[in-house]
Order: sequence, then C-alpha cells, then structure tokens
Amino acid sequence: MMVNIWLLALMIKLLHGVTGSLVKLNNGGFEDIVIAINPQLPEDDNIVNSLKEMVKEASTYLFSATKQRFYFKSVKIIVPLTWESKSEYRRVTMESYEKADIIVAEPFLKYGDDPYTLQYGGCGEQGRYIHFTSNFLTNDSLHDVYGPRGRVLVHEWAHLRWGVFDEYNNDAPFYPAGQNRVEATRCSADVTGQYVFPTKDGKTRTCRYDHRTQVYEAGCQFVPDRKQSTPASIMYMQSLSSVTEFCNSSSHNVNAANLHNKLCKYRSTWEVITTSQDFVDSSPLSVPPPAPTFSLLQTQDRVLCLVLDVSGSMASNNRIDRLNQAAEIFIRQITEIPSWVGIVTFNSAATIQTGLQQIISDNVRDSLIRLLPTSADGGTKICTGVQKGFDVFLQSYSSTEGYEIVLLTDGEDSDVSSCFSTVQKSGSVIHTIALGPSAEKELEMLADMTGGLKFSATDSLDSNSLIDAFAGISSRDGNISQQAIQLESKGQSIKPMEWLNGTVSLDKTVGNDTYFVITWSDRIHPPGIFLTDPKGKKYNQTDFVTDNTNHHMARLKISGTAEAGDWSYAIQSTHTAGAQVISMTVTTRAASLTVPPVTVKSYLNKDTNNYPNPMIIYAEVSQGFLPVIGANVTATVEPASGTAIELELYDTGSSPDIFKNDGIYSRYFTSFNGDGRYNIKIRVQGKDKTVRRVRRYSQALYVPGYVENGVIKMNTPRPEVSEDEIQPDIGNFSRIASGGSFVLAGAPPSGSSPPPDVFPPCKITDLEAQLEDDEFLLSWTAPGNDYDIGKVERYEIKMSKNPLELRDATFHTAISVNTSGLTTEFAGIKQSFQFKPENFTKENGTTIYFAIRGIDDSNNVGEASNIARTVVLVSTFPTTLPSTASSYTMTSVTTTHFFLCVCVCYVVR
Repeated sequence: MMVNIWLLALMIKLLHGVTGSLVKLNNGGFEDIVIAINPQLPEDDNIVNSLKEMVKEASTYLFSATKQRFYFKSVKIIVPLTWESKSEYRRVTMESYEKADIIVAEPFLKYGDDPYTLQYGGCGEQGRYIHFTSNFLTNDSLHDVYGPRGRVLVHEWAHLRWGVFDEYNNDAPFYPAGQNRVEATRCSADVTGQYVFPTKDGKTRTCRYDHRTQVYEAGCQFVPDRKQSTPASIMYMQSLSSVTEFCNSSSHNVNAANLHNKLCKYRSTWEVITTSQDFVDSSPLSVPPPAPTFSLLQTQDRVLCLVLDVSGSMASNNRIDRLNQAAEIFIRQITEIPSWVGIVTFNSAATIQTGLQQIISDNVRDSLIRLLPTSADGGTKICTGVQKGFDVFLQSYSSTEGYEIVLLTDGEDSDVSSCFSTVQKSGSVIHTIALGPSAEKELEMLADMTGGLKFSATDSLDSNSLIDAFAGISSRDGNISQQAIQLESKGQSIKPMEWLNGTVSLDKTVGNDTYFVITWSDRIHPPGIFLTDPKGKKYNQTDFVTDNTNHHMARLKISGTAEAGDWSYAIQSTHTAGAQVISMTVTTRAASLTVPPVTVKSYLNKDTNNYPNPMIIYAEVSQGFLPVIGANVTATVEPASGTAIELELYDTGSSPDIFKNDGIYSRYFTSFNGDGRYNIKIRVQGKDKTVRRVRRYSQALYVPGYVENGVIKMNTPRPEVSEDEIQPDIGNFSRIASGGSFVLAGAPPSGSSPPPDVFPPCKITDLEAQLEDDEFLLSWTAPGNDYDIGKVERYEIKMSKNPLELRDATFHTAISVNTSGLTTEFAGIKQSFQFKPENFTKENGTTIYFAIRGIDDSNNVGEASNIARTVVLVSTFPTTLPSTASSYTMTSVTTTHFFLCVCVCYVVR
C-alpha cells in the first residue's frame, strides 16, 4: 500500500506543481487550463467569446512555434456568480479564481491594458498567473500595439509555463554594440526599423546620439518595419507577422541588455524551453492537433463542512479549547455571507452536529458556534470523518462536487489511505490543518489531490498558529471585497500583572466588519483590556463580549466602518499564580466595493522539502494588481517543536528575489530544526510615506508604431501615470497572512551535535560592471555564508570575452581576477571592487564579461552570478546618426576625443 501511496503523491505533484495549477500535459496537449473572470466585471458574452478565439488562435501559433510539440487541448472558463446562470454552466470543483492560470480583471488605476505574467521565481520556474483586462480582450484597436491576441497569449504562456523572460527592456532600450554602433535591445538583432523621437506636435524627428552614454537620447524609440524577414522572436515582438518562433542558439542576441539574458545566463529562450520537464515529457506530433475544447463553469455560493477531530489526544495541551476558539473566529469572522456551513466531529466514529446552515445573520453564526466541540475522547478515524462530511453535502445536494471540507486532526491514522480513491472522485476540496507534532503524516495528501490548502499548528500557545490557520481559509472566488483580512495576530506568555502591548494600523481601504478578539489560557482570570482608537476613544473589558460557551475569549465588533489610523492596545494579565498566554487577533473587511484593499499572499517554492535544500518564502503585497513596495515584511517560521524563527523578507532584486521593487518580498530559510512540519506567518507593516505602487514586469511589448512602405505610423502613446497618481493614499497599514506549511525530511535530529555546514552562499544576481579609466569597477549585493545569512569567506571572480564560459559548468576554466585585496561583507550589504587586470590591452569595441561567486568557510561554493558586460569604446563626438537600418556607424567627425564607454547591461526597474 505504501508504494501506491507514494506513487499517488508523485502523480499529484506532477499534476499540480508547486504553483497549484491544475494543468496537465497529455501527448503535447495542455489540458485543464483554468481562466477565471473577476466577479467585479459586469456580464459580457464578448469576453467569453474573445477568450475562446484567443485560445484557438494561440494553439495553432504555439504548435508551430514549438516545432509541432505543444498545443492547447482543453480550457475551463470560470464565470462569476454575479452573472446570469445558464444551462451550459457547470459548478466549479477543484478550480478557483485564486488558482487560475489566467485571470481576466480590471486593473486598479486604469492606466493601461498591458498583458503580463506574475513571475516570482528564477529562469525556468513557473509563474503564478497571466492577467488580461476586459478591454484587451474586446477592443480590437489594441491589435496594433500588442499584436493578435493569440500571439500575445503564447508570449505570456512562455512566461508562465517555462519561466522565460522578455527580450526587450524599456529601461535600457539601446546598447552600444562596438565602435560608433548602437543597437535596439531586441532579439533577434535582425529585426529592422527606424530610431525616432516623438515630438509634441505628433510628429517624429531623428534621434540624437548621447556621447556620454554612447546610446540615443532618453525618449528615443525603435520603430520596427511592418514587414520583416526574421522569424524570431516571440519573447521580443510577437506582433510582427514574420515572427513565428522563439530565439534559438543561432538567432539569439547575446548582446541585448534584457532580463532574459540576465536571468537565464545568455541562454536563448528556446534553450530554456527545451530543458523544461514539458519538453522532456513530449515529442513532436506528426499531425496537426485538434481545436481546443472549452468548458464553462460558474462559481456558486460557498458550501463547506468543518470536520473536527475530538479524539482523546485533543484533550491534551489545551487543544480542544483552542479548536473551539479558532473555529468560532472562522464561523463568526472569516466565513462570508451567504455561505452554507455544516459541522462534523469524529473520533473512532463520526457525528453530524448540524447539516448545512446558510449564514445570513449573526443568529445563524451563533447557532453554529454553540455546536462546536468542547470535550474529547476516543480514537482517530480520519476517513470516517471525511465520509460524514460528504454525507452532509448529500443531505442537501445530489453530489459532492465543488464543496469544501475543513479537516482538522491531531492524531495518527494508518488507514487514511483507504479513502484516497473516494476523495479523488468526490470533486470536493479538502483543506487540512495538522495540529500538534503527531498529526497523521499523510494528511496533506488529501489536500494535494483535491487542490486544498495545507496548514499546521503547534502546541505553542503564544504562536496563535491555529487561529491563523482558520483565518487563512477564505473564499477563493476572487471577490476580495467580501473576504476577511487579518490585521493582527500576536500571542505571548505574560507574567502576572504584566502587559501585552501593540498597535494595529487600519488603513482607508478596510474597516468594515472589524473585530478585536482576545484569548487567554486561564479560564478563571480574564485579563484587563484597554483599547484606544485613532481619535482617542477608549474601550475596556466591559465593551468586549465574552461568550457563555467560551469563557476565555472576548471580542469587540466595531460598528460601521472602523476609524482609519493606529489603534493601540494594552492587555494586562490578572493571573497571580503564574504566567498565562494572551493573544490578540484583529480581522476586518474592505471598506468599499470599488477601492481594492491592500492584500498579502504568501507562497513557498515547494511544499515538501529534502534537507539540505533551502526553502524560499515569498510574500506578494499588492493593491488591485499593483505591487506595493517599501513595506516592512517579516516571516515567522515555526517548527513542530522548538523556537520560531523570524526572517525579514526583501524586495531588493538580490537572491532569491529576482526583480527589485515588484512587490514580491522573499528570503531563503535554512534554520531547520529536525524533520516534520513547519508553519509560516507573514506580517506586513506599511507606512504611508514610505510605500508606493509600481507597474508589473513580464508583459507584452507595447509597440510604439510601425514603418510601412518607408512611412512611420505611430500608435497612440502608451498610457502613463505620474508618480503622484501611483502613490497610495491609504495611511499606515497592518496585514497578517498565513503562509501555510511545508514538510521537511532528512534533516539531522533536533538536539544532536551541530551538523556539518552544507549550505553554500546564495547566487549573486545583481552584479554590475563599469570601466573607469584603466580599471574595472564591479559592484554587487553580498551573499551570506548560508545562502543569505552571515557572510562569505571569500569571492572568486572570472572574466572572459565569451559569456558562455562564465556559466557554472565552465566557470573554473575562465580567466581569474586577482581578489587578494577584496574583503567580504555581511549578506545584503552592497559591495564593490576596483581592479586593473593583468596583461589587459584596451582595444576599441572589446566586450568583456564578468561573473562572481561566493565561497564560505567550509568551502561550500555558491552558484555563479549573473553575467555582467562592459564594452570598451574609443569614439568621437558625432553630430547625428542615420535614422534607419538595424545598426549604425557614426561618421560625422570634427574633433577627435578619446574616452571609454561602459555598458552596464541590465538595468532592472
């Protein structure tokens, strides 16, 4: 049986991947692609029809572009509950808006319709989702700026599925290509066009050459010829009719200063695709593929059942009381109106405490809360509880498809695999919460096979992890205005007569349905409570409600919309015999249906890990798809036993973060404390004067215009916004998000002698190079001794005229740079190193590449960095350059001035 179980687990991982996608690859055809339409969009059949046509066109284009290897086979389109029901709409099952591959939604601050893909991992790693606007799908005039929709979808699909990046660069649109030559950043370099500067009168002029930068003036644009002969590349400008393939080793432009070259170490996009698992698992097809098939699904009212363990072990470590507290918060504050909720308890047998009740009032919530368990005994039969949860659904519906089970257990059950087949066939989604260190090891497989969420909670009362787990199970329909948002989760062991203090920042985007909830571990001694709102209004324990069924939890609901600003609290332990754990939890909902709140979503690079591989923790902070940068983001990682670890997450563009200032904060985690489950909590604090919003990366190129028959025809300029428009006007804000859990195996036993150092320094991802007089100046962000913790022992720097020599496999063969004078710094500190290489002769037009890697005090060697590039140029002061051709030679010379020019290849926004 165990062999079959692990085979099933492997199959689940292959089907879902770490991104949660349901997409499967079957004989070259991508099946079960999910496209979800945001519930804020009004009903419009044109959106659905356009999606179908786009996918059909994209399938044919993809098949040709991948040399007859891949196509789109089946697609599911989720329409919102707010749209009128139709007979052809089926109920969603495992699919959801939150896990969709493609999202259709309006942007917050409607400054454009750029299609983009949210990418948070490195080269070759899958992205999160593709985002299209309704205007992009229904406005045919946008064909001129983005190209046909099917081609755009293939461009974005390559981002999403294969982890390739754009081959243009709006921040470095040109690069010097040798003596007196300038090229547009593109792939392939054979794409021809003109370099023009748009003037205020709607006309254009020839671009002026800037001798200081050795490229064209700011604002100059490369306008391609409408008719081209080159077939590459889709990741540059798929809108050109001649472009039918990705850049390969023969057409790839290694000199282009784009993100793909930076992140993929000068490999072509086709080279990256051919190393993907998709490519390994497929082969060219001998016949054209069939047209894609479409299924239309519709979101329905949320239907869920709490399936709660009441076995004897739940009586220990205050678990049953904590379950009661957390489940009450879930029913009262998290579950959305008008959801349907049922309750099942189980030990050796299972009991339906209540069938489905629709939450339409506080009275219904109260009646459900009164049925939550308060005592525990007996054994543990997980499948018995799950089956009884299915029975709850079947009492009201003809099937179990599309409904949710929240399954909590603390016990072991060797028979859990007996219901795997039934669970897979059910069509229900199971979210699992593993409580304590002994919860069944195969529990998470129930979530994996149904697309559910996975959480764990320890017996440490001051972590508040059980409440956080329940708070993380919101509806996944995309209606953020109705979803609960957690603002605070703080627990601490407080000595007699001492205080738990804190501040919660409520911003202007939230405030409806706001609850302050306090729990304490000693029933007899409720704490003293003092809460002050931003205007000075004070609340104390007499304003809080204590339930008769739960004597160690008090709550305060703020009527209307809570006052925006900083709320301060002080809670005093009145227990005189010893310390007790006191916690504060604050939840709220959006203040407006039209202004999206700031949200936090947490991801892990994997949910099962083998030591000594690191975990990567990601936190995405955004407001209506716009990244929010400048916030303080902290992850708390709590092992099954032992002390929790806090990590500050960064959005600096240094490893593991791939884009600076994209609203995705990240960090490596290697402080493992034995095998088992680890749960994650994300805390975000934003100050109104330090945070701001920015655009997304990885998007289809907005083409400025085309040259047709020698005539320049400019498109409408790309919509832009001023810095003032994208500054948030929300005030200080607080957010808490559960990051779920991961399982570690193979770690040294906790408490044993210190294990050997097996963690290398992290990869340096922001190496830059300059040439000043006769010396090179390199700069980078320092890595750590263990990935991004501590500091390295030494560096190894290589240089070459061939960037391919600086990849990991051949790094050791390249020319070494003498680093004897180079000191090291702690991780995260910016470093620089200036040197004059031996036997180096400056030759005009010479391109020099550099890479660096760190080595720790145990001789663990980090991965080779990104490859930085400089160009040695001895040039003259020109006047102007010709306005056409693919590259230009400067010819107007009056007085000769010799100087050196350096190209810093990668300018990342």
